[in-house]
Formats: sequence, C-alpha cells, structure tokens
Amino acid sequence: MAFLRFETEPGFFVAADTWGDPAHRPVVLLHGGGQTRHSWGDTANLLADAGWYAIALDARGHGDSDWSAEGHYGIEYLASDLRAVSAQLDRKPAFVGASMGGMTALIAEGERQPGTESCCTAIVLVDIAPRSEQKGIERIFAFMSRNQDGFASLDEAAEAVASYLPHRPRPSDHNRLEKNLRLRQETNGESRYYWHWDPKMLAIWRQNTGLDRTDGQQQTNNEERLYRAAHSLTVPTLIVRGGISDVVSEKVMTEFLEAVPHVHSVSVADAGHMVAGDSNHAFTRAVLNFLEAELGNE
Repeated sequence: MAFLRFETEPGFFVAADTWGDPAHRPVVLLHGGGQTRHSWGDTANLLADAGWYAIALDARGHGDSDWSAEGHYGIEYLASDLRAVSAQLDRKPAFVGASMGGMTALIAEGERQPGTESCCTAIVLVDIAPRSEQKGIERIFAFMSRNQDGFASLDEAAEAVASYLPHRPRPSDHNRLEKNLRLRQETNGESRYYWHWDPKMLAIWRQNTGLDRTDGQQQTNNEERLYRAAHSLTVPTLIVRGGISDVVSEKVMTEFLEAVPHVHSVSVADAGHMVAGDSNHAFTRAVLNFLEAELGNE
C-alpha cells in the first residue's frame, strides 16, 4: 500500500491510499459522508489481487485531506476534486462511490461540460440513487450529529457505532475504528476522540438535502439535478443496493431503473446502507463482475 496526495485546487490537497500496480487499470474508491478512505481496505485489497489499481480517496474535509476554511463542501466541490484526481492519473479510472461518494461520481461525470471527454470508464453507485428514503437519511444525520463533543475512549466510540449498526457483528478490536477518529488534547489536559471530519460539513449537508426545510423544495431540486446527471451518463453504470437498506429501498431502486434504463443493478442480501462493510466479499464480487464484463481488458 502507498500513500498519495493530489492537488485539486492551488494549495489544496486530498489524500489517498493505493493498492496494486500503478500500470494496471485504476479504480477510484469514494467513501460516504463522515467516513474515510480506510473504509475501503478490504475491497481495495481484493481489487488489487484481481489486477486493478485501487485508489481510495479521503474526500475534502475527511481523514487526512485538507479542510476547507471557506466551508466549500457542496457536491460541486467534491465533484471538482474528483475530476482533478482523474485528470492526474495515467489512465481513466472507474469510480466506485458509496452514498456521498456515489453522488460525487454521478455529478462529476453527469455534469461534465458538453464536448469534454468522460472523466471515468464506469461508475458503481453503492446504495445511493437520485431519490433516497427520507427516514434513512434522517437516521444518518442523527448519528453524525451525536457525540460532537467527542468520546472519552475507543470503547465509547465503538458503542455509538454498534447502536447505529445493530445488525453488524462487533469487531474484535478497534484498529479500524481508530483510523476514523482523531485524538485531541483538551485545554484541561484530558484527551478525547473526535470523528475525523470537519463539523462544518454537517450544517451544509443538512441545508443541501433540505432536512431543515418544511416545503421539500430543496430536496426536489436535488433529486431533479441527480436524475439529470444520471440521464447524461454514457459510461457503464451499476447500482449496488443493500438488501436491507433504509436509504435505497426496493421501490427507490425500481424508480431509478425505470427512469434510467441503461443502469444495471444488483442487491446484496443482508447488507444495509454500509454495503461494503456489511458484506464485503459479496459486494466486491459484484463490483468485479461488473467491471470485467463492461470493461474487459480495456
């Protein structure tokens, strides 16, 4: 594994881990909101073993990527970063994006300027569609809004995650969890663990998703924008739904496939919104099957 940094704006950098041979076909892995590149470790390893060059990015404001002093965390900034990363690679990558990462990939490719080349070879949307179930989105925001004053220990953080993901077996150690936290010394001399993302993002995301509005107009505008982007896609596209997801229900996925019939689909049984973490091997196998079938030895 190697660590890289990509300059996406003058003096602004996003971080990445890579697996595999850089001469192989690249796949850029994009995590969900509030996560980091470390959520892709198992999938990245399997992709590299299958002959791909896996690049797991930290989105701006997450992990070891730069935080925006101006609070530039809207989807247009995330998409701009992704286009900049793609342009710096020797070959066009495939995009695999979970939740926020999937929306980033959808906007980066679906809203590219007319007459410009595609910035990717294929897109995999992981449990995200232009429309999402409101209850599932509210549950995500509720989890991210809690514990903004940090955790006294890794055990306390693990308990918070377990309450959010009750269907998932608890890990035997906290090594992976610790990578998603930062240890900060307080003014009283004590140390506390905080999620490894910029708290400024939460208010911006709530505003952009329309959760703080009662008329639903912002949510409608977002859905229409994402559907327009999806209709504009010309690269092979797959949506992977978690079989027990409360964000992309069967109804939501059916609506998406009826509206954008060139999109392929697959469901991963017994997986929730965090598909790759809930059932990693089944998820990665679905992604590899799609990429090999659509791209072959491209």
